[in-house]
Amino acid sequence: MTDIKKAMLDPTAVFDNPLQVLHASDLTQEQKIEILQRWRYDEELLETAEGENMARGGEKDILESILEALRALGVNQ
Repeated sequence: MTDIKKAMLDPTAVFDNPLQVLHASDLTQEQKIEILQRWRYDEELLETAEGENMARGGEKDILESILEALRALGVNQ
């Protein structure tokens, strides 16, 4: 069972990648969208930090994976 509260605060603490959110059978579509939107916001902040020569960890293409998952849920960016 997905820890929804934890996922809403920090998606990476619960999910390894956005596809896991997309395929989580115990989450509603609205919950999936909210979690992915949070993850997207966090990744955009990390990209900004990287652009300012600050250290960044994680995959470079994670934002694209998040956007693909959101599109699969019918969210237009």
